[in-house]
Amino acid sequence: MELERSIEISNKHGLHARASTRLAQVAKQFTSAIAVSTPTCTTEVDAKSILGILTLGAEKGQTLRIRVTGEDADRAMEALVQLIEAKFGED
Repeated sequence: MELERSIEISNKHGLHARASTRLAQVAKQFTSAIAVSTPTCTTEVDAKSILGILTLGAEKGQTLRIRVTGEDADRAMEALVQLIEAKFGED
């Protein structure tokens, strides 16, 4: 199964170190391959890699594209969207 979704980053500081760590921690809970990208960085990075996520330089208001491929793709996508909508538990 492959799912794709775009979601706006709405937390105050975007994908800084703490938010990137939380995103990677959630992604690592699933066996599916999870890739993320932004419109300004067309290369996808592994969502299970904190350094990869940080290279996106995603800021508040930017769109994050999430692509999940694997058996647990639906649960992985739901967990990632919930995390981002909850502003990574920061605001």
